[in-house]
Amino acid sequence: MSIFHEDLKLNEALDELDPLRHLMQQSEDSDNDDEPKSVVIPKQLHSIQDETLHLSFSNPQSPQLPIEIVLSIDASPGCGGIAWPAGEILSSYITKRGPKFLQGRTILELGSGTGLVGLVAGKLQRRGENSMVSAPSVWITDQAPLLDIMRRNVQLNDLGSTVDVAELDWGIPLPSTLPVPDLVLAADCVYFEPAFPLLAQTLFDLTEAGIGDKEVEILFCYKKRRKADKRFFGLLGKNFTWTE
Repeated sequence: MSIFHEDLKLNEALDELDPLRHLMQQSEDSDNDDEPKSVVIPKQLHSIQDETLHLSFSNPQSPQLPIEIVLSIDASPGCGGIAWPAGEILSSYITKRGPKFLQGRTILELGSGTGLVGLVAGKLQRRGENSMVSAPSVWITDQAPLLDIMRRNVQLNDLGSTVDVAELDWGIPLPSTLPVPDLVLAADCVYFEPAFPLLAQTLFDLTEAGIGDKEVEILFCYKKRRKADKRFFGLLGKNFTWTE
């Protein structure tokens, strides 16, 4: 087992005692040393348990038909069990691109947490011309503690025929049960530095699994919090190019 996996397991154990501990700390390595130290999220988020959000995402071309999502949130299994801004931003982005952007694509979301972005993708695909497909075309993935909340949200949004839930730990070989995607979604996956090389490895594995000459597209949305985040993109630069 690598030192990164060992650190990850230690921090996961600590997260079970205090799911939001590392996000409640003051930002000690902000890019701007003159900025006041601030917490990432307010302390009352510790109390989030078995709550429900109702979210709406609109396409300017059809504002009368927004994508409506019912989202169960619960911080008990970890910080992934709540809704984060980057997930809402990426959800809004793919909604604005519309159903045609996702039509016929096999989609996999990394670090799904509640599954928000994948759920929005699933609803958009249902609106496309391929809405009658019987097999899932969207996979939302995360670690084992978050699988239940993702399954609950799939049921709440009646997406059982379109969205599948799967366990995926970063940095290990991809399970054979996962499909080969041509679109990867990732929102707010950059927050825990020991996991950076694991996430980079999984992104590389997913692109290497692509079929033939067809490239795998990755949509990556995150909140810039610390100087350390730059190290993740330094790792990506070894195998990827990107546009902002």
